[in-house]
Amino acid sequence: MNAYSLLEEKGFLVREIEPEATVFEAVRLMDSFKVGALMVVEDERLVGVISERDYTRKVVLNNRSSKTTSVREIMTEHPVTVSPRADLEDCMGVMAEQRVRHLPVTEDGHVLGVISSTDLLKLAIQQKDYVIEQLEQYIAPGP
Repeated sequence: MNAYSLLEEKGFLVREIEPEATVFEAVRLMDSFKVGALMVVEDERLVGVISERDYTRKVVLNNRSSKTTSVREIMTEHPVTVSPRADLEDCMGVMAEQRVRHLPVTEDGHVLGVISSTDLLKLAIQQKDYVIEQLEQYIAPGP
């Protein structure tokens, strides 16, 4: 399975914000969408990612105001991305190596979707359950 096929299953919805929005607006959006990060998009191209981690480390710990600080000031620029053809094991490796929980899937600078660590965990559990079911059928076939 590759990144594109996972996005086909979960959907291509991208939660995004403009870089000139305030951090307060970003946090409000993350809360309303129940997500931990937003893609920062300018002129339909990915320019960064803002996460709860960015907020806590770059605003709260530095005693900045979320209502006057722009997303551009604290976003992670040049985020790590993968192509839609990336194998999911490669995606897991990139996320582990880069220590990110949200991995944009891009093509020509446009965000097609985002793979989260939760998505990969759910997939791993589904695959494990499928293997167990197959083994149970093999060991104790039905009547």
